[in-house]
Amino acid sequence: MELYYSFSVLIVLSAIFSYINERFLKLPSTIGVMVIALLVSLGLILTDKIFPHTFQEFSTFISSVDFTEVLMGAMLNFLLFAGAIHIRLSDLKEQKAPVMIFSTVSVIISTFAVGFMLFYILQWLHMGIPLIQCLLFGALISPTDPIAVLGILKQAGVPKSLETKVAGESLFNDGIAVVVFIIMLKLAQGEDVDLSFSSISMLLAKEALGGVALGLLLGYIASKTIGKIDNYKLEVLITLAVVMGGHLVASAMHMSGPLAMVAAGLVVGNYGRQFSLSEVSKDYLDKFWELIDEILNAILFLIIGFELIIITNIADYWLIGIICIAMVLFARLISIWLPVKIIPMKTKFNKATITILVWGGLRGGVSVALALSIDNDLNKDLLLSITYYVVLFSILVQGLTIGKLTSKARQIAGTETI
Repeated sequence: MELYYSFSVLIVLSAIFSYINERFLKLPSTIGVMVIALLVSLGLILTDKIFPHTFQEFSTFISSVDFTEVLMGAMLNFLLFAGAIHIRLSDLKEQKAPVMIFSTVSVIISTFAVGFMLFYILQWLHMGIPLIQCLLFGALISPTDPIAVLGILKQAGVPKSLETKVAGESLFNDGIAVVVFIIMLKLAQGEDVDLSFSSISMLLAKEALGGVALGLLLGYIASKTIGKIDNYKLEVLITLAVVMGGHLVASAMHMSGPLAMVAAGLVVGNYGRQFSLSEVSKDYLDKFWELIDEILNAILFLIIGFELIIITNIADYWLIGIICIAMVLFARLISIWLPVKIIPMKTKFNKATITILVWGGLRGGVSVALALSIDNDLNKDLLLSITYYVVLFSILVQGLTIGKLTSKARQIAGTETI
């Protein structure tokens, strides 16, 4: 009953906020919901200061929502499958080198760039914390968020090739980012971690490659099964089983559930679409997963907005929060520029392309969820607060301006292709 109550409250608020945005704000749906949730959160905080404990029950409800478990354990799998099912493999193949490099090498470069910069900046501000905790922040803030990226790029008018680079990177970088985060978290907790190349390689292989292999297998089995029937209701049910059952299998085998869902979505959305689905089934499957994507995105960004209520000391870290926004953008620039200059790739990157890749690398719910999972004795208040500043700027400022930046970049480049 408690789960039903919580889900009901989130659905009702999502519907109300989405309606208000559609009627009055006219912002992209996910951003609009988050903006309204933020304004409501600020209103509740101010009201509580004047009339203490007025909204205590609502604050308790928000605090009771385990955002890390809700996002990383459930919603992320649905959202990644829904995003991957609409990506064409032909587009992804054309951009395979940038996608692979940005989702691996760039994440590691950004992790260490952010970590070391934060360490020295905090020393300068007399707020010093151990270097390993700074690297922990670097690990959680470096991956671009697939949910934020996929949701916002759809409406931004970004060229197809560039959209594929950014979307592909965001879909695949979770695997290595989570492994790096887990290693940093264990080191910060004082656990003995084997940092040898062979050990880390095996961990990455099992987590990332194992997840992809599992997803490919599940997607192929689902596609073959769907090809033997002609019942769109059952076909949709099979894809649901892939997501929910696949997550359980991935968790039991200690493989990356997100990567498994991306791989499964790509197989069903391409191989299954071409050889197994009728036109009617394609239409119903697309509409079903678009609806799931829309509903879960609304709930997710609603929760992100309301997280402000439980980050009690966020005002104490406004200066370092603002500095971190610039710092993370600079690290993003380094992590894109270095591989582009050093690693040979068929795709050519001009200044306009690099600028949009940097500005379009949005951070979102995944970073907040990872920050919430940090132990309290590891300066969680500081790391969570600066994460929230970066995520808010990323979604509200970068997300709302990426379309205009793309148009301006096209004009400067003097071409329609960036």
